[in-house]
Amino acid sequence: MSPSPAFVAIDWGTSSFRLWLMGADGTVLAERRSGDGLLSAARTGFEAVLDGHLSAWPEAETLPVVVCGMAGSRQGWVEAGYIPVPADVAGICTGGVRVPVSRRHVTILPGLALGSSEDPDVMRGEETQLLGAVLETPGSTRFCMPGTHSKWVSMEATVVTGFQTFMTGELYSILSQHSILSHSIGETGDIDPTDRAFLTGVRDAWSRPAQFTHQLFSIRAGQLLHDRKTDDNRARLSGLTIGVELAGAGVGSHEEVALVASGRLGALYRAALDACETPVRSIDADVAVRRGLLEAWRRDRSGGRKNA
Repeated sequence: MSPSPAFVAIDWGTSSFRLWLMGADGTVLAERRSGDGLLSAARTGFEAVLDGHLSAWPEAETLPVVVCGMAGSRQGWVEAGYIPVPADVAGICTGGVRVPVSRRHVTILPGLALGSSEDPDVMRGEETQLLGAVLETPGSTRFCMPGTHSKWVSMEATVVTGFQTFMTGELYSILSQHSILSHSIGETGDIDPTDRAFLTGVRDAWSRPAQFTHQLFSIRAGQLLHDRKTDDNRARLSGLTIGVELAGAGVGSHEEVALVASGRLGALYRAALDACETPVRSIDADVAVRRGLLEAWRRDRSGGRKNA
């Protein structure tokens, strides 16, 4: 017998929306995914988007909703602010902000921030994923969370001591679509993580990051002079952008990295870290974010959240 629905968990990104109907024990009872991210919801209305997805389940009408991600940004539904680092990642559980105008009981979780004037950084959404990853597989001190803006996090037990953001996914998109390299890349296509061009790109950028912009242009030159194919060029570009991220993050062969990722992107990063001879512990990103949202719901049931 399936457990009764207890709450609604949502990861609301810039361009994506993931919703799960959850039991109190963490069982996923139903799921919806769409492109109703921040950019779309800001036009349609956040509550309207949420109502549209929850209309399929009448039993969800009175359930509490816990949200992480860009719905809590300055351009989102309600700004949820940031918790300054260093901080215990579990602090997000009681730092949530209630949406004041919703008829539903909606809580949006805060992000994390490094307030250094020399090297500031922020994360929003990944902190919930990080909390779940720590709870699912405790003991790691270095986490990699790939994405449009990849996060590398240093931890001591459950305390986030620092993190860095790398615009790897966005950089790849810009270079492949809006630079001179677009003529060499061709149509967007999946990249095989075992592709020699991808792995060579990773190692080249990781071992010689100062040559990165030259390595990029060599893709164009290789097509003109050696008729290198678009599939190989696309794989090499992906490898170069990920490889220079690994170099910037200080990846070496001695420190284990907890890789929080799913699907094709997770496979690419796993292959890239393997190519750099880095020990990897893999954690499914969907499992991690659901676990983080579950923990936030459990800890916040008794109150303590902020009112917007």
